[in-house]
Amino acid sequence: MTIRPIETADKEAVWAILQSVIQAGDAYAFNPDSDKETMMNYWVNADKFTYVVEIEEQIAGSFYIKTNQPGLGSHVCNAGYMTDMRFRGRGLAEAMCRFSLVEAKALGYQAMQYNLVVSTNEVAVRIWQKCGFEIVGRLPKAFNHQQLGLVDAFVMYRFL
Repeated sequence: MTIRPIETADKEAVWAILQSVIQAGDAYAFNPDSDKETMMNYWVNADKFTYVVEIEEQIAGSFYIKTNQPGLGSHVCNAGYMTDMRFRGRGLAEAMCRFSLVEAKALGYQAMQYNLVVSTNEVAVRIWQKCGFEIVGRLPKAFNHQQLGLVDAFVMYRFL
């Protein structure tokens, strides 16, 4: 497994991952019908440090780190992770999370916050807790899950 900054040649593979994940409508608040330009402008933007994960010479996942709030909140970062469905169950999300924690600290951040972790995404909640995150808030019915309707979301936080 190799984690590195995204390159132009990676963008098609990253788009395929983003499209697959957001179309499921069960983990991210993005509109499931979001187009390539909108999503790639969001995921790979000047306000973010974006990375890819390679396994067996294939892009298996991608994530970003960005400042969560401006000014007096800029010491806290946020991150988003997406994994290619074909590579799930191989420890990729945990590896991306652990790498991002080290990288965020190296970038000068003091804490990391996840703003909207869908409560029904139990695998993600468990991984983030394993990586030291705590649920610091519950947002009642804050996520419109494509299959389950309105479900709670968590705010998760940890110091670096």
